Amino acid sequence: MNDRGTTGTNSYHRPKLSNEGLRPTHSVDAVDEYGESRALRVAGEFPLTIKVDGAEIVTLMSLGTYPEKLVLGYLRNQRLIDEIGEITEVRVDWEREIADVRTTHGNGIVNLKEITTNSMDPLSEVVLPQVKLKQSQVYALLKNIASYNQIYREAGAVHGCALCKGLEILYFIEDIGRHNATDAIAGEMWLENINGDDKWLYTTGRLTSEIVLKVASMGIPVLLSRSGITSMGLELAEHLGVTLIARAKGHHFLVYSGKDNLIYDEIPKRRRETDTKNS
Repeated sequence: MNDRGTTGTNSYHRPKLSNEGLRPTHSVDAVDEYGESRALRVAGEFPLTIKVDGAEIVTLMSLGTYPEKLVLGYLRNQRLIDEIGEITEVRVDWEREIADVRTTHGNGIVNLKEITTNSMDPLSEVVLPQVKLKQSQVYALLKNIASYNQIYREAGAVHGCALCKGLEILYFIEDIGRHNATDAIAGEMWLENINGDDKWLYTTGRLTSEIVLKVASMGIPVLLSRSGITSMGLELAEHLGVTLIARAKGHHFLVYSGKDNLIYDEIPKRRRETDTKNS
């Protein structure tokens, strides 16, 4: 199946992007519980203010590894710009801590206050496909993803997100915030005109209403996390048709939304009652 969309000439437009990704970790010295000095790595954290045609939109705190894609994904997921064809350039300047976005019309974000106020409203126009998935796929994907979180293993303090198709991990991005990692993947999808209708999104973070809304706006029908969910996240997932799978570690998971979409083809041995209570 072709992952790319076919929604007109703007689908093939690629704005000019700078290439200002930063190193994700930095060396520091710390003293452990024995009073001994240790050389360690810590995750970076940098402010980046997004400006569209000179008008300030928001300041994000980011790892800084994929700033241009983070900017694109933020603008898309917040529904601030409808078509990537409206964007001519994204230029990141870390000395100024600014990402300058230029549009074809030069008018910035029209009705910014109204759009920002309504950015958490359910996406009534979104229709997500009901994708059937196998239990064995969930297990295999979790095992595969475990080898990707390199920054977390080196320094901790980051969340990871993966765009998946079947058992294939198309993109894996880590950032200090799960929202940033999700937005950076959205930016990659927007830039490459990738459809979300046969994809999954995996995240290490909790599944809140904001993450569910982002995934729905990306057109992705399945959301998988090793963490938990919130009540509003579940409510929105049920409303928008997002299959929500959480607490996914090893051979354990909980399906909160889209329960009929899972095919149980690899049921594990039942755990002891004490293990179940502690999970």
